[in-house]
Amino acid sequence: MSRSLRRGALAATAVVFSIASLAACGAGRDAQTLQIKPDNAAASKGQIEVQNALVITQGQKGEKGPAVVSATVFNNGTKAETLDGITLPGSKGKVALKPAEGSGKVTVPALGYVVIGGKGNASAVIEDGAAAVRDGEVQKVAFQLSSTGGIELEAFVVPATGAFAPFGPTAAPATGATPSGTPSGAPSGSPSGSPSAGASGAAAGATPAGSPSGSATGTPSGSPSHSAGH
Repeated sequence: MSRSLRRGALAATAVVFSIASLAACGAGRDAQTLQIKPDNAAASKGQIEVQNALVITQGQKGEKGPAVVSATVFNNGTKAETLDGITLPGSKGKVALKPAEGSGKVTVPALGYVVIGGKGNASAVIEDGAAAVRDGEVQKVAFQLSSTGGIELEAFVVPATGAFAPFGPTAAPATGATPSGTPSGAPSGSPSGSPSAGASGAAAGATPAGSPSGSATGTPSGSPSHSAGH
């Protein structure tokens, strides 16, 4: 575990620039990403190394909603491993881990890496982030890998503002929001084809004898009165 965590939260700003550069770097034993030594939460065990670890909350102070774990997991070994789970020791928060595409476990390729957090990457969502973690604190985060086992470190908890915004959680839905497709009201009227009280007294000879008596007079009464829109 790096002691540099106590040098101040300002050092954590280097995290975003390290993560953002990963997309342009290739995997492999000599990949540029394997040479990154950021001044933030990092830990290693065997052939696995975790870098750039952060817990990112909602952008506004006190805003309720999910938080996320953001990190990069490197595999310097020759066999792929799976990231079986992420936990928050000392916290009741549960982390839902999902791969970038499809379902199942997150794979850390041999001589490669996987990025957790940010658009197009694997995700690790803390559903009740507001209750589980607090901005400005240091949170223990444990990564469980299939062969290496557990790797634990301490990560800064920061809000999704400024440079951290692209890696933060999506906004929580507004309380009491009504789905846009909900019908706006009851039917506006009664069927137009109801028999009238004086129907029996209508002149029977006014209509040609050969014309059909049930011909349609207008729009079918069962057609929708409103079109759905957004």
